[in-house]
Amino acid sequence: MTLRRHSPVAQAAYHDLVSLLLDEEASGIRGAPTPRTINDKPYWYDRYRIGAEIHEKYLGEETPDLIARLERFQSLKTERASRRAERARLTRLLRSERFLGFDGAAGSLISALAKAGVFRLSGVLVGTTAFRLYEGELGLRLSLDQTAMTNDIDIASFEKLTLAIGETVEPPLQDVLKTFDFTPVPSIDKKRIWRWRQSQSNTLVEFLTPSFRANEGLRDLPGLGVSAQSLHFLDFLIKDPIEAAAVYRDGVRVRIPRPENFAIHKLIVASRRRNGPGSLKSRKDLLQAELLIHILSEDRPTDLNDAYQDAMARGPRWREYIERSLARTPLSRGCIEASGANWRG
Repeated sequence: MTLRRHSPVAQAAYHDLVSLLLDEEASGIRGAPTPRTINDKPYWYDRYRIGAEIHEKYLGEETPDLIARLERFQSLKTERASRRAERARLTRLLRSERFLGFDGAAGSLISALAKAGVFRLSGVLVGTTAFRLYEGELGLRLSLDQTAMTNDIDIASFEKLTLAIGETVEPPLQDVLKTFDFTPVPSIDKKRIWRWRQSQSNTLVEFLTPSFRANEGLRDLPGLGVSAQSLHFLDFLIKDPIEAAAVYRDGVRVRIPRPENFAIHKLIVASRRRNGPGSLKSRKDLLQAELLIHILSEDRPTDLNDAYQDAMARGPRWREYIERSLARTPLSRGCIEASGANWRG
């Protein structure tokens, strides 16, 4: 497999765009940044007063990058106009470098979801929509073939985290989706809706959450105001997500899984497909995993090694699904072995 890469200029522009989008989030702080401990982890809120009432807006889990932005949020406010102009310049540059970007339909929907607070309030893009964004994270040049094409948008989040944050999206996601002509898809549990279908294009928006129980039933995501299909193995995919930029207009801030977690998770998903490992979706899973594993083995072998060892250490079912898929993709197995990730159970 020959990897096609974007130029160093394009890669630098993408990471600059992500940084500017995070600066924009911090520049919107209205009051005093305030920490709060949730499940033994520090999280930050914008605490401000409107009339006699105190309001709090969730800013995110504490990281060195977030702390640095909180320390200079006042100066970031004065730079908003110049920052927006620079973001527009960077997105133009990325389009000229043949980044896939998003068309008007997908881009406007992702932008609306972001404005409602989906990604700020713990939502993570998963599936092929997230895979496309590794183009910027890894400098990997993609084409509109079967590995990167989709009309669907999948969003995942931890059930307990959306509850603990203590904030909900605004406007409600049902209203956002209705604006784009999406209607609820009935489920077995009539009180819980976890996916919506667009009437004209058949595009699906689905919400997912990790399952920590024996069954994979429907769960509620209070912070996002929707229900979600719970899935085993999904916690591995969405733990410690990274910030990303959707190339649409002057950029949209989203969150996606770490590429090494995405790649290993795709090996698991390819073996779990209900319609069998020979299905089109299963082959697509393996192609995406193969491409990411190849580039990670060259550029980030330690990250690939750590993700592989983590997954293999989680139990016999994890090892079984991964080994089944690796038997179908010798290239992926070879890249994993070359990265030093030989299983030592």
